[in-house]
Amino acid sequence: MAEVIIVDEFTGRLMEGRRYSDGLHQAIEAKEGVKIQRESQTLATITFQNYFRMYDKLAGMTGTAKTEEDEFIKIYNLSVIVVPTNKPVMRTDYPDLIYKTKRAKYKAVGNFVKELYEKGQPVLIGTTSITQSEELSAALKHHGIPHNVLNAKFHEKEAEIIADAGQRGAVTIATNMAGRGTDIKLGEGVADLGGLFIVGTERHESRRIDNQLRGRSGRQGDPGASRFFLSLEDDLLRLFASERISGMMDKLGMEEDEPIEHKLITNSIEHAQKKVEARNFDIRKHVLEYDDVMNQQREVMYGERRKILTGDNLRENIMGMVNHIIKEEMAQYANEQLYPEEWQLDHLIEDAEKIYAPAGKLKKEELVEMSRDDLKDALEKVAEDGYRQRELLFGEENMRELEKVVMLRVVDNKWMEHLNHMDMLREGINLRAYGQRNPLVEYKIEALDMFSEMEAAIQDQIASLMYHVSIVTPEQQQAMNDAQQANETQKQKMEKTIEQQRSQLSDHLQNAQASHGDDVSAAEAKKKPTTSDGKKVGRNDPCPCGSGKKYKNCCGKDE
Repeated sequence: MAEVIIVDEFTGRLMEGRRYSDGLHQAIEAKEGVKIQRESQTLATITFQNYFRMYDKLAGMTGTAKTEEDEFIKIYNLSVIVVPTNKPVMRTDYPDLIYKTKRAKYKAVGNFVKELYEKGQPVLIGTTSITQSEELSAALKHHGIPHNVLNAKFHEKEAEIIADAGQRGAVTIATNMAGRGTDIKLGEGVADLGGLFIVGTERHESRRIDNQLRGRSGRQGDPGASRFFLSLEDDLLRLFASERISGMMDKLGMEEDEPIEHKLITNSIEHAQKKVEARNFDIRKHVLEYDDVMNQQREVMYGERRKILTGDNLRENIMGMVNHIIKEEMAQYANEQLYPEEWQLDHLIEDAEKIYAPAGKLKKEELVEMSRDDLKDALEKVAEDGYRQRELLFGEENMRELEKVVMLRVVDNKWMEHLNHMDMLREGINLRAYGQRNPLVEYKIEALDMFSEMEAAIQDQIASLMYHVSIVTPEQQQAMNDAQQANETQKQKMEKTIEQQRSQLSDHLQNAQASHGDDVSAAEAKKKPTTSDGKKVGRNDPCPCGSGKKYKNCCGKDE
């Protein structure tokens, strides 16, 4: 079955199960003419940071963690230790070459790769997106250079392509090189040619990604080299360093195809990358601050859910919820500040009957004579008696199982609704900044109010269901299924009978119309006779019956 699958922009990997929200995925499905599936609903949510914080011990190992040392310390309280390589690194990292336009950059990359290919030295070309991989592939085809494009469209061949990337004369184009899972080993005689040459076509926002690309060459003491080809039209340079470098190139009178190469420029680009990394860290830290609010609520809800799953007898929990509801009703309709004649007993009885009191059990004329404490005791007694009656009706074991099922269902449904409401709150809370209010503080206040409302709604719904839900035994379910099947059979018989009657009536009408048509034709033929040559008989013509009289005096008298 055809379906719409999201493709990762940087690696090209298919993200199975991921769907756009707010109806966007359904709109794409409608546009592409495939089956429109239901919108996904968030069952649970957590950030990676809070997920990792759940572990008692945290540790990791990577070759590119040093550039993110500040983030590891501030988020996870983890220090970064650099372990020396097994063998000295022999790779030569050349300064970046910067061109005015992307067109000039791709042309330079094509010529450079062609020289290396003719020499036999393997080349690994790194790109930042699938689109850039396709553009570069077209440039290499123009130069007649055979190559492989690795962007996870054919992920089953991924390891094979990477394994061959170090062979003599191999040219490979790849998106982000992290996590490819296969080491690149040099072929015979490649070390004498200088090893694997890494060509970067654009600086990534994060230095880690560039370091991961460079790190594919010069492994375990092998020789290698790397160089980045950039243009002033690249995103990073366009946003952070374009005007300064462009002005320098114009002053020097450099042509479009003439690159600028200087260690100072490379350092300037790395400084721009550090600024972007700092901005991205601030964004992640900002998201984490908001998720910390959700994390507190998450811990409370999952703690309550764990109690439900492990608890054997939840009767006290439910009766505690009912007593809390009674307390809230007393505070609303018969609080201590009101005189007894000011109590709103009609509303109190109405609310009680919606949740725990049988209809007609509470009588206003009896309640009006009670004190406030007696009224509260009366409500609690009605709730206790009603619950005991249901235990006798369903049985102790069935009632305990019903409590667990009802509580789990209500908690899960209300939590899912709460997640959606929190997402909507999060989307619009930044607008509070226009009113000179801190969005994070406002978010915490609103989140607390919404959480309190959710808890109250959970208690009301659990109590109401426990006093109103019914248990259907397997025998009753089978009887209901049999009755439904019998109704379906009877309905089909009736529809068949009606269809037969319609068919008979249709045939009868058709026959009647045909008979009527024959009678009309006969009458017409009788009224309007014709002569032997087919002409109609006039009133003064001789009658065709042969009497010798005029037609109007013979057979045409009746007309």
